[in-house]
Amino acid sequence: MTRYDTIGRSYAQTRRTDPRIASAIWRALGEARTVVNVGAGTGSYEPADRRIVAVEPSRTMIEQRAAGAAVALQAVAESLPFPDDTFDAALAVLTIHHWTDVELGLREMQRVARGQVVFMFNHVTSNEFWLVADYFPEVRELETEKPPTSEAVAAMLDATRIEAVPVPSDCIDGFGGSFWNRPEAYLDPAVQEGMSSFAQLDPAVRARGTARLRADLASGAWDARYGGLRALPELDLGYRLVVAGVP
Repeated sequence: MTRYDTIGRSYAQTRRTDPRIASAIWRALGEARTVVNVGAGTGSYEPADRRIVAVEPSRTMIEQRAAGAAVALQAVAESLPFPDDTFDAALAVLTIHHWTDVELGLREMQRVARGQVVFMFNHVTSNEFWLVADYFPEVRELETEKPPTSEAVAAMLDATRIEAVPVPSDCIDGFGGSFWNRPEAYLDPAVQEGMSSFAQLDPAVRARGTARLRADLASGAWDARYGGLRALPELDLGYRLVVAGVP
Protein backbone atom coordinates (compact mmCIF):
# COMPACT_ATOMS: atom_id res chain seq x y z
CA MET A 1 0.00 0.00 0.00
CA THR A 2 1.33 3.48 -0.91
CA ARG A 3 0.99 6.59 1.25
CA TYR A 4 -1.75 8.00 -0.97
CA ASP A 5 -3.88 4.87 -0.64
CA THR A 6 -4.43 6.16 2.89
CA ILE A 7 -4.23 9.95 2.69
CA GLY A 8 -5.50 10.50 -0.85
CA ARG A 9 -9.09 9.35 -0.58
CA SER A 10 -10.61 12.84 -0.93
CA TYR A 11 -7.84 14.26 -3.09
CA ALA A 12 -9.96 14.96 -6.17
CA GLN A 13 -12.34 17.15 -4.15
CA THR A 14 -9.84 19.88 -3.35
CA ARG A 15 -6.93 19.39 -5.76
CA ARG A 16 -7.83 20.95 -9.10
CA THR A 17 -5.90 22.44 -11.99
CA ASP A 18 -5.24 26.15 -11.51
CA PRO A 19 -5.09 27.73 -14.99
CA ARG A 20 -2.22 30.11 -14.21
CA ILE A 21 -0.01 27.38 -12.82
CA ALA A 22 -1.08 25.09 -15.66
CA SER A 23 -0.05 27.71 -18.20
CA ALA A 24 3.47 27.87 -16.71
CA ILE A 25 3.81 24.07 -16.69
CA TRP A 26 2.49 23.60 -20.22
CA ARG A 27 4.70 26.39 -21.52
CA ALA A 28 7.69 24.63 -19.95
CA LEU A 29 6.83 21.48 -21.92
CA GLY A 30 7.67 23.41 -25.07
CA GLU A 31 7.11 21.46 -28.27
CA ALA A 32 6.89 18.05 -26.59
CA ARG A 33 4.01 16.07 -28.08
CA THR A 34 4.30 12.88 -26.04
CA VAL A 35 4.50 13.23 -22.25
CA VAL A 36 4.70 10.77 -19.37
CA ASN A 37 3.25 12.24 -16.18
CA VAL A 38 5.15 10.64 -13.30
CA GLY A 39 3.36 10.53 -9.95
CA ALA A 40 0.30 11.69 -11.84
CA GLY A 41 -2.25 11.47 -9.04
CA THR A 42 -5.76 12.31 -10.18
CA GLY A 43 -4.55 13.98 -13.38
CA SER A 44 -4.20 17.67 -12.58
CA TYR A 45 -2.03 19.64 -15.01
CA GLU A 46 -2.13 17.05 -17.80
CA PRO A 47 -2.40 19.08 -21.03
CA ALA A 48 -5.28 18.02 -23.28
CA ASP A 49 -3.49 18.85 -26.53
CA ARG A 50 -0.67 16.29 -26.13
CA ARG A 51 -0.46 12.54 -25.92
CA ILE A 52 -0.20 11.71 -22.21
CA VAL A 53 0.58 8.49 -20.38
CA ALA A 54 0.23 8.68 -16.61
CA VAL A 55 2.20 6.73 -14.00
CA GLU A 56 0.84 6.57 -10.45
CA PRO A 57 1.65 4.09 -7.64
CA SER A 58 -1.63 4.52 -5.72
CA ARG A 59 -4.71 2.63 -6.86
CA THR A 60 -6.80 5.02 -4.73
CA MET A 61 -5.54 7.96 -6.77
CA ILE A 62 -5.96 6.20 -10.11
CA GLU A 63 -9.59 5.44 -9.29
CA GLN A 64 -10.27 9.16 -8.77
CA ARG A 65 -9.08 10.13 -12.24
CA ALA A 66 -11.80 11.69 -14.36
CA ALA A 67 -13.51 9.78 -17.13
CA GLY A 68 -11.60 10.47 -20.32
CA ALA A 69 -8.33 11.20 -18.53
CA ALA A 70 -5.11 9.75 -19.89
CA VAL A 71 -4.41 6.08 -19.40
CA ALA A 72 -2.73 5.53 -16.02
CA LEU A 73 -0.31 2.72 -15.26
CA GLN A 74 0.29 1.67 -11.66
CA ALA A 75 4.04 1.97 -11.17
CA VAL A 76 6.64 3.99 -9.27
CA ALA A 77 8.95 6.74 -10.45
CA GLU A 78 12.03 4.71 -9.56
CA SER A 79 11.10 1.97 -12.05
CA LEU A 80 9.22 3.36 -15.03
CA PRO A 81 7.79 0.60 -17.28
CA PHE A 82 8.96 2.04 -20.61
CA PRO A 83 11.89 1.58 -23.00
CA ASP A 84 14.53 4.28 -23.32
CA ASP A 85 13.52 7.50 -25.10
CA THR A 86 9.84 6.60 -25.34
CA PHE A 87 8.59 10.17 -24.76
CA ASP A 88 9.45 13.71 -25.73
CA ALA A 89 9.13 14.85 -22.11
CA ALA A 90 8.62 13.50 -18.60
CA LEU A 91 6.54 15.62 -16.23
CA ALA A 92 6.45 15.47 -12.42
CA VAL A 93 4.04 17.79 -10.57
CA LEU A 94 4.33 18.18 -6.77
CA THR A 95 5.37 14.57 -6.39
CA ILE A 96 9.12 14.16 -5.93
CA HIS A 97 8.87 14.75 -2.16
CA HIS A 98 7.00 11.44 -1.94
CA TRP A 99 9.51 9.38 -3.90
CA THR A 100 11.60 6.81 -2.08
CA ASP A 101 14.72 7.70 -4.09
CA VAL A 102 14.53 11.09 -5.82
CA GLU A 103 17.80 10.73 -7.71
CA LEU A 104 16.80 7.34 -9.10
CA GLY A 105 13.38 8.66 -10.10
CA LEU A 106 14.96 11.60 -11.92
CA ARG A 107 17.35 9.25 -13.71
CA GLU A 108 14.37 7.19 -14.81
CA MET A 109 12.72 10.34 -16.18
CA GLN A 110 15.90 11.03 -18.14
CA ARG A 111 16.01 7.47 -19.41
CA VAL A 112 12.46 7.35 -20.79
CA ALA A 113 12.19 10.94 -22.07
CA ARG A 114 14.38 13.40 -23.89
CA GLY A 115 13.26 16.32 -21.70
CA GLN A 116 12.11 16.73 -18.11
CA VAL A 117 9.84 19.23 -16.35
CA VAL A 118 9.57 19.11 -12.54
CA PHE A 119 7.17 21.32 -10.58
CA MET A 120 8.19 21.27 -6.92
CA PHE A 121 8.53 23.30 -3.75
CA ASN A 122 11.66 24.38 -1.90
CA HIS A 123 11.23 23.20 1.67
CA VAL A 124 13.45 25.94 3.09
CA THR A 125 10.99 28.58 1.88
CA SER A 126 7.99 26.46 2.85
CA ASN A 127 9.27 26.16 6.40
CA GLU A 128 9.17 29.95 6.70
CA PHE A 129 5.54 30.15 5.53
CA TRP A 130 3.30 31.45 8.33
CA LEU A 131 1.15 28.31 8.33
CA VAL A 132 4.14 26.16 9.21
CA ALA A 133 6.14 28.65 11.24
CA ASP A 134 3.30 29.77 13.53
CA TYR A 135 0.78 26.94 13.62
CA PHE A 136 2.13 23.62 12.38
CA PRO A 137 5.92 23.60 12.95
CA GLU A 138 5.73 19.79 13.22
CA VAL A 139 5.42 19.70 9.41
CA ARG A 140 9.14 20.46 9.27
CA GLU A 141 9.90 17.04 10.75
CA LEU A 142 7.97 15.07 8.12
CA GLU A 143 10.32 13.25 5.77
CA THR A 144 8.11 14.14 2.80
CA GLU A 145 8.59 17.84 3.53
CA LYS A 146 12.38 17.71 3.09
CA PRO A 147 12.87 17.18 -0.66
CA PRO A 148 16.05 18.26 -2.46
CA THR A 149 16.15 21.93 -3.37
CA SER A 150 15.30 23.01 -6.90
CA GLU A 151 18.99 23.78 -7.39
CA ALA A 152 19.88 20.20 -6.43
CA VAL A 153 17.22 18.78 -8.76
CA ALA A 154 18.48 21.05 -11.55
CA ALA A 155 22.01 19.72 -11.03
CA MET A 156 20.81 16.11 -11.17
CA LEU A 157 18.96 16.78 -14.43
CA ASP A 158 21.56 19.11 -15.93
CA ALA A 159 18.64 21.53 -16.26
CA THR A 160 18.61 24.50 -18.57
CA ARG A 161 16.55 26.72 -16.28
CA ILE A 162 14.66 27.14 -13.01
CA GLU A 163 11.50 29.26 -13.04
CA ALA A 164 9.68 30.74 -10.05
CA VAL A 165 5.94 30.04 -10.09
CA PRO A 166 4.10 32.47 -7.80
CA VAL A 167 0.86 31.28 -6.22
CA PRO A 168 -2.17 33.39 -7.26
CA SER A 169 -4.27 34.95 -4.51
CA ASP A 170 -7.32 33.03 -5.73
CA CYS A 171 -5.55 29.76 -6.54
CA ILE A 172 -8.13 26.99 -7.08
CA ASP A 173 -5.72 24.10 -6.46
CA GLY A 174 -5.61 23.15 -2.79
CA PHE A 175 -1.92 22.33 -2.30
CA GLY A 176 -0.06 23.36 0.82
CA GLY A 177 0.56 27.03 0.04
CA SER A 178 -2.62 27.72 -1.92
CA PHE A 179 -4.46 29.66 0.76
CA TRP A 180 -1.64 31.92 1.87
CA ASN A 181 -4.00 34.96 1.95
CA ARG A 182 -7.21 33.05 2.78
CA PRO A 183 -6.30 31.49 6.13
CA GLU A 184 -9.87 30.51 6.95
CA ALA A 185 -9.61 27.75 4.33
CA TYR A 186 -7.01 25.92 6.41
CA LEU A 187 -9.65 25.30 9.08
CA ASP A 188 -11.66 23.12 6.68
CA PRO A 189 -11.07 19.38 7.33
CA ALA A 190 -11.61 18.60 3.63
CA VAL A 191 -8.92 21.11 2.64
CA GLN A 192 -6.55 19.64 5.21
CA GLU A 193 -7.18 16.10 3.96
CA GLY A 194 -6.14 17.16 0.45
CA MET A 195 -2.70 18.26 1.69
CA SER A 196 -0.22 15.49 2.40
CA SER A 197 1.53 17.49 5.11
CA PHE A 198 -1.68 17.86 7.13
CA ALA A 199 -2.80 14.30 6.45
CA GLN A 200 0.43 12.90 7.88
CA LEU A 201 0.33 14.86 11.14
CA ASP A 202 -0.69 13.22 14.38
CA PRO A 203 -4.41 14.04 14.89
CA ALA A 204 -3.69 15.75 18.22
CA VAL A 205 -1.01 17.95 16.65
CA ARG A 206 -3.31 18.80 13.78
CA ALA A 207 -6.19 19.66 16.13
CA ARG A 208 -3.95 21.83 18.32
CA GLY A 209 -2.60 23.88 15.40
CA THR A 210 -6.07 24.26 13.90
CA ALA A 211 -7.47 25.51 17.21
CA ARG A 212 -4.62 28.04 17.49
CA LEU A 213 -5.29 29.35 13.98
CA ARG A 214 -9.04 29.53 14.60
CA ALA A 215 -8.47 31.52 17.77
CA ASP A 216 -6.08 33.95 16.07
CA LEU A 217 -8.54 34.54 13.24
CA ALA A 218 -11.36 35.17 15.71
CA SER A 219 -9.28 37.58 17.81
CA GLY A 220 -7.77 39.41 14.84
CA ALA A 221 -4.24 38.36 15.79
CA TRP A 222 -3.62 36.73 12.41
CA ASP A 223 -4.68 39.85 10.53
CA ALA A 224 -2.57 42.03 12.79
CA ARG A 225 0.50 40.04 11.72
CA TYR A 226 -0.33 39.02 8.17
CA GLY A 227 -3.40 40.95 7.04
CA GLY A 228 -1.39 42.75 4.37
CA LEU A 229 -1.22 39.47 2.44
CA ARG A 230 -4.93 39.70 1.69
CA ALA A 231 -4.33 42.56 -0.77
CA LEU A 232 -1.53 40.93 -2.79
CA PRO A 233 -2.32 39.41 -6.23
CA GLU A 234 0.26 36.63 -5.90
CA LEU A 235 3.13 35.47 -3.72
CA ASP A 236 6.37 33.57 -4.24
CA LEU A 237 6.25 30.68 -1.76
CA GLY A 238 9.17 28.75 -3.19
CA TYR A 239 7.35 26.77 -5.89
CA ARG A 240 9.66 26.16 -8.83
CA LEU A 241 9.72 24.66 -12.30
CA VAL A 242 12.94 22.84 -13.16
CA VAL A 243 13.25 22.37 -16.92
CA ALA A 244 15.77 20.19 -18.74
CA GLY A 245 16.18 19.19 -22.37
CA VAL A 246 12.80 20.41 -23.62
CA PRO A 247 12.87 21.95 -27.10
